[in-house]
Amino acid sequence: MALSEERRASLLAYCKLTELADDPEVQALIPVMYEASVGYMENAGINVPESGTTRAALYDLCVNYMVANAWDQRDTTVAATVIAENPMFRQYLLQLKLTEGDGSLG
Repeated sequence: MALSEERRASLLAYCKLTELADDPEVQALIPVMYEASVGYMENAGINVPESGTTRAALYDLCVNYMVANAWDQRDTTVAATVIAENPMFRQYLLQLKLTEGDGSLG
């Protein structure tokens, strides 16, 4: 899934990188991180939802989270001693998995 200009702008806003949009590192890495995140979702069994649906909003939030996390963790070392995943990300991902296919929970 190609990163459209509209999607790129919303992704940069989520990652708080709007002011760095022309930075060569941002231009090179954000599209790759986006593609990797979309690929992760696909490999997790979650297809790109129809645009304008509530599932699309959840999907975009999950992808945004993964890109922001990849951006923040792009260095080879992590200085923090405790790393915790955002629990909302896991809840959104689970909701998307449960509603994949026919849109029902069962």
